[in-house]
Amino acid sequence: MKSFDVLVIGGGPGGYVAAIRASQLGNKVGLVEMSKLGGVCLNKGCIPTKAVLKSAHAVHELADFKALGIDVELKGTNGKTAVKRAKGISDRISKGVGFLMKKNNIEVIEGYAKLKSATSVEVKSAKGHTDTVNAKKIIIATGAHYRTFPGLEHDNERLIGAWEAIHMEEMPKSIGIIGAGAIGVEFAYFWNAFGVDVHIFELQKHLLPIEDEDSSKEVEKAYKKYGIKMSLGIEKISAANKGDHVEFSVVENGEEKTYSFEKGLIAVGMTGNINGIGLEEVGIATDRGFISVDENYQTSVPGVYAIGDVSGAPLLAHAASHEGVVAAEHLSGGHPHPIDKMNIPGCTYCQPQVASVGYTERALKEQGIEYKVGKLPFVANGKAVASNEKEGFVKTLMGKHGELLGAHIVGTHATELIHEYVLFRTMEGIDEEIYATVHPHPTLGEFLAEAVMAANNRSLNF
Repeated sequence: MKSFDVLVIGGGPGGYVAAIRASQLGNKVGLVEMSKLGGVCLNKGCIPTKAVLKSAHAVHELADFKALGIDVELKGTNGKTAVKRAKGISDRISKGVGFLMKKNNIEVIEGYAKLKSATSVEVKSAKGHTDTVNAKKIIIATGAHYRTFPGLEHDNERLIGAWEAIHMEEMPKSIGIIGAGAIGVEFAYFWNAFGVDVHIFELQKHLLPIEDEDSSKEVEKAYKKYGIKMSLGIEKISAANKGDHVEFSVVENGEEKTYSFEKGLIAVGMTGNINGIGLEEVGIATDRGFISVDENYQTSVPGVYAIGDVSGAPLLAHAASHEGVVAAEHLSGGHPHPIDKMNIPGCTYCQPQVASVGYTERALKEQGIEYKVGKLPFVANGKAVASNEKEGFVKTLMGKHGELLGAHIVGTHATELIHEYVLFRTMEGIDEEIYATVHPHPTLGEFLAEAVMAANNRSLNF
């Protein structure tokens, strides 16, 4: 019977980071993983999707090369090559996570874990052998799976989810996408670039509905240019596999319509992997499909923690990793700084990219919070023009005391630029401090300061 100070259930970006931090703090750590290290993010999500999006972006870049004095011709695209490259990258990085486990003296146990008590876990191997593992503290990091609704159910053949989509080597002639969140929007960009006829359906009025409306509209403008069809603000939708095609039944502008596609992607949200892992037997509370936790990610049972997607929104890899650090430090007797979820950035990696932190204008209006707007288009930025990366903008929402209430960036490098604003909010900075920070010129990043200035009518270059 194996015993540990800390046992982590799940080896995704939350679980393996939690295990590393717990080991750094002097604990004997074990980690149970039923599949590949790295979880969904590394093997079926974040990493492989970014790989295929790079391929898609290369297709669009070629169209701009002539203006840069480079005469090239696109002879064709090969989706199978792009997808195989993405899988290879995931496999390589997963092996890197395995190396990190060895480096940090973490014992990896392959199998499916089920809680038997607050200090005991039953682990069943793929071969059916069952062992009991004891631990003083347990961290649950089991992730999430597709959410389904009546009429919106995956069959893993023609009606697929993101995990099947990323492994789809043969490009369909057409595909309908239900859901215009990050997953739907990113896959739309990739498939469109590789010659697929793409149509996005969304109940809300805009793509990326949780983002600031200006950001959503900017992406919609780009997608129209790419030829991606969009049905936004629809009243109702269902999907059915008809054997040789899928059929979407849609109520759009009060009218019932039917659309046919070779395949359909259903991307309407996720729910926690909470079933069959012993939560009920141990008495761990859940709420609407996720494990309930406190600010240190401890569950209703002392000594048992839950992090990442299984503990609820935001369902983001970087959030899971940070939650893992907080849990590991707390169970080790530390006093970690609580995570402010308003300071967790959101990123979408289509082109133009979208990145944000803090409030949207819509949220500020709903809550009656006073604010000022600073918004600068990249077409007015020298580096953006010189680099032919003119799409998008930087937008800041500033409070009456000079605090940054929210920031929204749309553009080629948006997801790399958002960091400064995240740090600015985390350190509770005010506008005067960003004015006093010298930003290099020419860069896209100098507009981060300029957008704060613009909110106070003191922009120097726009």
